[in-house]
Amino acid sequence: MSSSFLPAFNTSTSSRPLAAYGWDDGWAAEFTPYAEQGLVPGRVVRVDRGQCDVVTADGTLRADTAFVTPHDPMRVICTGDWAAVEPAGDPRFVRAYLPRRTAFVRSTSSKRSEGQILAANVDHAIIAVSLAVELDLGRVERFLALAWESGAQPLVVLTKADLVTDPVGLSYLVQDVETTAPGVRVLPLSSATGEGVDVLGALVAGGTSVLLGQSGAGKSTLANALLGEDVMAVQASREVDGKGRHTTTTRNLLVLPGGGVLIDTPGLRGVGLYDAETGVGQVFAEIEELAADCRFHDCGHEAEPGCAVLIAIEDGSLAQRRLDSYRKLMRENQRIVAKTDARVRAEIRRDWKAKGAEGRANAALKRGHLR
Repeated sequence: MSSSFLPAFNTSTSSRPLAAYGWDDGWAAEFTPYAEQGLVPGRVVRVDRGQCDVVTADGTLRADTAFVTPHDPMRVICTGDWAAVEPAGDPRFVRAYLPRRTAFVRSTSSKRSEGQILAANVDHAIIAVSLAVELDLGRVERFLALAWESGAQPLVVLTKADLVTDPVGLSYLVQDVETTAPGVRVLPLSSATGEGVDVLGALVAGGTSVLLGQSGAGKSTLANALLGEDVMAVQASREVDGKGRHTTTTRNLLVLPGGGVLIDTPGLRGVGLYDAETGVGQVFAEIEELAADCRFHDCGHEAEPGCAVLIAIEDGSLAQRRLDSYRKLMRENQRIVAKTDARVRAEIRRDWKAKGAEGRANAALKRGHLR
């Protein structure tokens, strides 16, 4: 998306144009020291190749990010940031960005296990899930964990709902996702027929939303439906597996006609957790609540006596799939944290040694009984 999609603003309108992008009194207060330096505020609407497009009260400008490109990938400027930009110059430079209220972060695929910021200062995380293929509830849980951890309010949108012609069948699919996403609104939607688009627009009006999902989930089509025009390019999904190519290759921030702004993102094939224990706990709130009644406060829900979680599995009030998914995400998150936190690594090693010693003691005891 080029900056031609963004409106130019009259300088006489002061900061009023920035209000459409989420500027408020809180941001203005944060910006005071930069204003005293003669810098101007603007919101980053796109980042690529060491530069970014920034919307200011005077319109959209191109700025260099050399001064805010540290070695730490968690601190690089990203779409959604509020930036302090030089008022003039060729090139202009972003000198700083304001502290983020929220940040959507995933782990990279590198061996260093670094975090990658996908979007900043987000109020709503719209997770697009295609009904053209079989539901992958585990992936939905993964997206939800990252969304909750970011500080944004998740919202699951079941796209291509027009492909499910049986209303009863559609209701069952919605119920499956609702069970997977406690406390989260689940909305079936069709960009082709318009079903649910107005409802979604009303839900996200007045805030910043990020649109997330796999390639082929219909994100670009949904973005166009919310925008009321074909701004984002769209490619057809493969009929074999419902997957699509990366239609969107950068993260773009766009103003919605009903209020609020939308950050569209490329399709995410890999969604690694990054220090998201709180988010995982919120996705599996029912397991966390059950765990509070376990006999041991450090219960691992494996084979411990008095485990309320295992009792719930036995009586059918908790699905085994949910517990398996919970264990998987908690283990993954523990590994990623351990790679960057020496203290946690030491705790895990001590736990392994203690369990190993306990296992050896039990084995010795059994051997004694067999004699």
